[in-house]
Amino acid sequence: MSDTPAPSGGSKRPRGRWNPYVVGAGIGLLSWAAFAVVNTPLGITSSLEAVAGLCAEPVLGAKAVAKNAYLAKHPFAVDYGTLFLAGTFLGALLSALLSKTWKIEVVPAVWKGRFGGSAVRRLIAAFLGGVIIMFGARLAGGCTSGHGISGSLQLAVSSWTFFLTLFATGVVTAWILFRKSEGKEQ
Repeated sequence: MSDTPAPSGGSKRPRGRWNPYVVGAGIGLLSWAAFAVVNTPLGITSSLEAVAGLCAEPVLGAKAVAKNAYLAKHPFAVDYGTLFLAGTFLGALLSALLSKTWKIEVVPAVWKGRFGGSAVRRLIAAFLGGVIIMFGARLAGGCTSGHGISGSLQLAVSSWTFFLTLFATGVVTAWILFRKSEGKEQ
C-alpha cells in the first residue's frame, strides 16, 4: 500500500491508485476494441520474445537467432503486437507520472525488509523471476493478458485453468516469500 494519505470523502483507496472497477471495465472495452479493429486478442509475450530476438541478433548473429524455432516462427515486425507492447510500457509510465507515484526503486521496502538491501540480489531474483514467467507463458501458450484477459473473456477452459492456477500459485508464493517469521516484523 502507498503511504499517501487517503483522499477526502472517506475513501479508503490511497491517492494515486486507479479504481480497480474502472480499470477492469477499461480493459474489457480495450479487449472488445482489439477484437473489433484488428481481430486479435490482447497478448504481449510473443511480441516481447520477438523484440528479444531482435536484441539478440547483434550479440548472437542473425543465423543463430534464425535457428531458434520459436523466433523463426515469430520474427520481429512492427505490427499490432509490437505497438501493444510499446503502448503497455508507455501507458504504465504515463499512469505513474500522472498519479505522481513514479520513482526509481531498485530495492523496494517490502523486499528489503524480508531479504535485505542487496541490489545485486534483488536484480538477480527479478531476472530469474522474469525468465521463469516467460518460460511458463510459452509453455502455457500465452501470457497473463493473453489467457487471463482475452482467453477468459472468451470462456476458454484452458485460459480459466491458467488464470486460476496463476492466482493460486501467486498466493502460495507470496505466503512463502513474505510471511512473517519469528523475530522479523514486516
